[in-house]
Amino acid sequence: MAAPAYPAWVTRWVSGQWRNKKRPPVLRPPRPLALADKVANRREQPTEATCITEMSVMMACWKQNDFNDAPCSEEIRMFYDCVAKAEKERKNQNEDTLSSRGNLPSSKVNKLLRRFPQITRYV
Repeated sequence: MAAPAYPAWVTRWVSGQWRNKKRPPVLRPPRPLALADKVANRREQPTEATCITEMSVMMACWKQNDFNDAPCSEEIRMFYDCVAKAEKERKNQNEDTLSSRGNLPSSKVNKLLRRFPQITRYV
């Protein structure tokens, strides 16, 4: 007796040849694929404290002179100069919106998402 004749697709399916066609998997996302309205606020990078040395020298001078500003004017000026320099560096760093990894900080992303909201309906 002869073997039953099956259609060609059944033979390929049983032998596993269908796997060699490199079909993309069928994906059904649980939610619609759209950006959220905002992202989580994350701290960009831990900033180190600046002008600690100048501040400690100024406070030590105050303590020695019973918190009188007149004898400590040089230390106060050095502290304010340091603060101004650190503020200038921080502003220059903020002008560069991309971080070293090439990512935008969360505050900038939220600002862009508010400026360009998601289109929820089709025109």
